[in-house]
Amino acid sequence: MVFDMNPPAAAPAFLAANGWAGAEILPVAGDASFRRYFRAVLPGRSAILMDAPPPHEDPRPFLDIARWLVARGFAAPKIYGEDLGKGLVLLEDFGDARMRETVDAAPESELRIYETAVDLLIDLHRHEPAAVPPYDLAVYQREAGLLTEWYTPAVGLEVDLQGYVDAWDQVLAPLLASDSVTVLRDYHAENIMLTEAGLGLLDFQDALAGHKAYDLVSLLQDARRDVPPAIEAAMLDRYRRVTGEGDAFDTAYHVLGAQRNAKIVGIFTRLWKRDGKSRYPTLCPRVWRYLERDLAHAALGPVTDWFAANVPPELRGDPIALGGAV
Repeated sequence: MVFDMNPPAAAPAFLAANGWAGAEILPVAGDASFRRYFRAVLPGRSAILMDAPPPHEDPRPFLDIARWLVARGFAAPKIYGEDLGKGLVLLEDFGDARMRETVDAAPESELRIYETAVDLLIDLHRHEPAAVPPYDLAVYQREAGLLTEWYTPAVGLEVDLQGYVDAWDQVLAPLLASDSVTVLRDYHAENIMLTEAGLGLLDFQDALAGHKAYDLVSLLQDARRDVPPAIEAAMLDRYRRVTGEGDAFDTAYHVLGAQRNAKIVGIFTRLWKRDGKSRYPTLCPRVWRYLERDLAHAALGPVTDWFAANVPPELRGDPIALGGAV
């Protein structure tokens, strides 16, 4: 699928109504959704135009969480204007200094920036969760099920579907009693901007109230870049040292790591099979490495056994490459 990067027809009038008449509208790299982004540029200032066209997208959850975060001192984009009927939102421009490229270009900054990112989560977790739905067992199961819905058929496997659900029920149930925090859900190096106000947050419209380990998994088991194991260990230790978390937190980190990575393998396969985005399956080998490492934890026993019985090691990787051999 190739997305049209011409601005929506309603954009000039929307910009004019919000004090940006005559702005040049330039495309900005998008994400894995139907949302598109543009930079509105006037002399001495710029803003980001989000095109979130209904019915595929609804910008209201993004707006609600952005305002919740800003009210608590976090650097989410300020909202300059919105037209919900057309799916247009005008946002503060955080610039182009994204964590991913900054760290890759200056490895000496990696530890410091990851420390700052972990400290932000520590601060976020001190607040009562936002008014968002719970990250409950049904959501966990729906997400984990993306692997058996998309990945296993793509590589020619017929698997034990009920056994998969049952295994996840066993390992996820102990996590549900934990205190909830606001889970941003896609807190990783391509959604974190470096701004004068601190780390700028993006792509949080799917936030839920769930376990505090989840966003650490997003950050430290990053599907889009290799996080050195030493950095991962140091950041987990930093979080535990400040918050007083212990062994139960470590267990939750690996359980949620396995759940998230199973979900991502499924999502990346779906982005290829359904949406024609063939770059995402090439990221799956990295995600499988994370998943297999999480599966080595004793708490994942039932899920680990299911994978051993249903997904041979040689069929864990890039579904395009593996599917072509089926």
